[in-house]
Amino acid sequence: MAEVTPIPLSELTTLRSGGVPARMIDAHTREELIDALRDTWASGEPWLVLGGGSNLFAGDGELEHTVIRVRTTGIERLDDPADGIARIRVQAGHGWDDLVGWTVEHGLAGIEALSGVPGTVGAAPVQNIGAYGQEIVQTLVGVELIDESTGEVSDVPAAELGLGFRTSVLKSHYGSVAERDAVILSVTLDLGIVGDAALAIPPGQLRTALGLAENESMTLAEVRRAIVSIRARKGMVLDPADPDTNSAGSFFQNAIVPEDFARTLPSDCPRWPVAADSGTATATAIPLAAYDGTVPPIVAATQDVKVSAGWLIEHAGVAKGFRLPGSRAGLSTKHTLALTNRGGASAEEIAELARFVRARVQSEFGLTLQPEPILVGVEL
Repeated sequence: MAEVTPIPLSELTTLRSGGVPARMIDAHTREELIDALRDTWASGEPWLVLGGGSNLFAGDGELEHTVIRVRTTGIERLDDPADGIARIRVQAGHGWDDLVGWTVEHGLAGIEALSGVPGTVGAAPVQNIGAYGQEIVQTLVGVELIDESTGEVSDVPAAELGLGFRTSVLKSHYGSVAERDAVILSVTLDLGIVGDAALAIPPGQLRTALGLAENESMTLAEVRRAIVSIRARKGMVLDPADPDTNSAGSFFQNAIVPEDFARTLPSDCPRWPVAADSGTATATAIPLAAYDGTVPPIVAATQDVKVSAGWLIEHAGVAKGFRLPGSRAGLSTKHTLALTNRGGASAEEIAELARFVRARVQSEFGLTLQPEPILVGVEL
């Protein structure tokens, strides 16, 4: 590992905000990363692990933290666990989109709809990244973790990570701490071996986004090209010439709400079920000796619904490209979910815009949007 001259986080984050940390260490190998973490934890100083900087909103003041940049790379093909399935292990600092490109090139299916997503592989399970109906939980076998409390390295199966909608036991949500203080060293995935054949795309968000006609199919490479194009049109593929890409992606999460609450929203608000069908009932067994001729009422299972945060923002009167007077922060001109740095915006300008958007949605629809990025040294 190498201690380097600290670089302002505004130069390392896609939102272009963040001050200068107290120390900065670059870890280029797994062993260097382990040593850097153990040494920093032993010192008791505050720490921050930085991958691609695409999911971090940092304040402008000087940070007391030691920032450890994860710069490890590498993809390893492991023994196939079953016919038609390829297992790979990827180092945490590997670029996520570079990984997707590699899998498509090698005819491996399962993460192609996540093309164009910025950041690193190690960050992907932390918030269970997803797009167009695919989430990493669908292909994740497990991760290699190092725990802060013990400094021990262990292999942890995906089932123990508490993976949910943009969350895991490793994620520090705004206003709360992670259930488990640990850092991912590598990620293991199982992917389908499909080659370069055209594939049937099942009904759902991906097929809808691709605009496929009935019975139309696509190769992995065609899906990847189409998804990257869609994301680019939304300003979600990094481009130094486009200020719409100076963002942390979707700043607010799509909201998960009970079905009853979703019914209070306008009928044209996009929504998707995220739990069992609400018509599913729980079976009740009544012992014959206890049966008195009456049957308790059947209670339908509760269903949660995901609703579009972008739609809520726009219909709360905050349009694409919106800026507060005199501010250098603004909503993307391409879609309302991205808060962007239009050039030289301070962290406080971005936070002020985020607070305004949250207040408008809360006032109009009675729902408080939650930020998706990790916030360090800044408050909403």
